Amino acid sequence: MSDNEIIEAAHQFADKIMESDTYKEYLFQREKIKKQPDLYEKVNEFRQRNFDLQNEADGDELFDRVEAFEMEYEKFRENPFVDDFLRAELAFCRMMQEVYVLLAEKIDFE
Repeated sequence: MSDNEIIEAAHQFADKIMESDTYKEYLFQREKIKKQPDLYEKVNEFRQRNFDLQNEADGDELFDRVEAFEMEYEKFRENPFVDDFLRAELAFCRMMQEVYVLLAEKIDFE
């Protein structure tokens, strides 16, 4: 199989992902929350802080910081627009993670 055929197959696979219910729900929820720019900005702040927290803290400090973070954003997460978007985003991320794991397991690359 040529490199061009592999690239074409990757394009077709990307199209399949974009046709999935999981991806469509993510797009729907993203567009819904973007209609509220202030809320969308706060969601992005939440996402960035969560990402930073997961990548900076370690050990016992991580547990304490995650607990404080969750308490700080507990009321924010109760907003249905926020919750629906974050759930859809998480579902899509988990699907993509499964794809990456599958590819890594199937391809012998050191």
